[in-house]
Amino acid sequence: MNNMFSGCFTLKRIIFTQFNTNNVTDMSYMFYGCTSLDELNLSNFNTTNVINMSHMFDQCSSLVKLNINHFNINNVKYMTHMFSWCNSLQNINLFRFEKNKSINVSWMFNGCSYELKKKIRKQNKNIGKSAFT
Repeated sequence: MNNMFSGCFTLKRIIFTQFNTNNVTDMSYMFYGCTSLDELNLSNFNTTNVINMSHMFDQCSSLVKLNINHFNINNVKYMTHMFSWCNSLQNINLFRFEKNKSINVSWMFNGCSYELKKKIRKQNKNIGKSAFT
């Protein structure tokens, strides 16, 4: 699923209902540069086997609502720039994101609003400082 919707500048919404992600290992750059995307519900995604989520939502600058509440990140190794430049994102639930020492989270929230970064730091103390640079 690497680069699957990357660069879809005019894409506003996608509805995933019967999307099978059981064997997916790479979701990097999946929505990269989808600058018109404003809402995304990925609650049906099975991310148990995913290793790479880097740049997954990078530059989704219009994204306001994002549901990743059921993401399982136990096998994920890379989350660099995952939400970079999602500067319209107002809230995100990362309670299930238990920081695994082997996950690279560098620049995860680069370019996001100060308010969002503050909320994330408060709700999940397990995310390393490098995620907020």
